[in-house]
Amino acid sequence: MQALFIVLNKTECLDDILKEFVNIGIRGATIIDSQGMASALVKSPQNNIPIIGTLRGLVDSSRPYNKTIFTVVENEKMADLAMETVNEIVGDMNSEGTGVMFTIPVGKIYGLGNFNE
Repeated sequence: MQALFIVLNKTECLDDILKEFVNIGIRGATIIDSQGMASALVKSPQNNIPIIGTLRGLVDSSRPYNKTIFTVVENEKMADLAMETVNEIVGDMNSEGTGVMFTIPVGKIYGLGNFNE
């Protein structure tokens, strides 16, 4: 099993990603509203940290928040398919300002029914 995490800056793509996940057989995911560290620091009232001036120029103020999607899939093949699907929808996760995604192996899991059979 693999846990797939996607920090999505292009939040307008969220619905399309979720629809395609259903189409490829992913039965569920959790979506969390999130914010990147640089965005949080720039907006902090304690912005007397020296690096803030540099960060301010790098942070896309039109997208201060993002969505973090995570799901558990049966195997690496499904994780690869899900990642390919996300790349097709967003254009390319390697493009600046798009987001990041990664997988982590899952050893044991409880609460997802069929995964434990």
